[in-house]
Amino acid sequence: MVKKLFTLFFLIICVHVFAQKEYTKSYYENGTLKEEGWLENNHKIAYWKSYYDNGQLKSEGHYKHGLPINFWSFYRSNATLKKTGHYAKGKQNDWWSFYDTNGEIDYKCQFTANKKNGFCLIYKNGKVIKAAKYKAGIKINEWNTLKSFMKENKLSDLK
Repeated sequence: MVKKLFTLFFLIICVHVFAQKEYTKSYYENGTLKEEGWLENNHKIAYWKSYYDNGQLKSEGHYKHGLPINFWSFYRSNATLKKTGHYAKGKQNDWWSFYDTNGEIDYKCQFTANKKNGFCLIYKNGKVIKAAKYKAGIKINEWNTLKSFMKENKLSDLK
C-alpha cells in the first residue's frame, strides 16, 4: 500500500512539474506578436524572441530562471543589427559588439556584470582604428591609433 501511495504521489508531482512548462505568446494591442517563448513556473526559460509593433524582430536569446543567459542579438525596428553579446545570470559579460545604423561594426567592448571591464575596440570601415581600456566601468587608458595600442598590448590580451 505504501509503495502504491508513493508511486501515485510521484506521478502527481511529475505531472504538476511538467504541466508548468508552456510555450507562450503575447501580442500588442494592434494584434502584432510582441514576444514568444517558454515559461516554467511563470519564469522565462529557454529560447525567446521579442518583436517591435511593426513585426520586425527586436531581440532573441535564451533565459534561465527568468534571466537572460548566453548569446543574445538585438535589432533595430528597420531590421538592422544593433548589438550582440553574452549574458551570465542576467548581466552583460564577455565581448559585446555594437553596430551602426547600417549594420556595420561600430565598436566591441568587454563587460563584466553590466560594466565595461577590459578593452573596447573602435572600428571604422570594418577596421580597428582606436582602443580603450576600462576597469569597472571607468576608462583607464586610451590609444588613438591601432599602432599605439599594439606597442603596449598583444592580441592575446583581447581574449
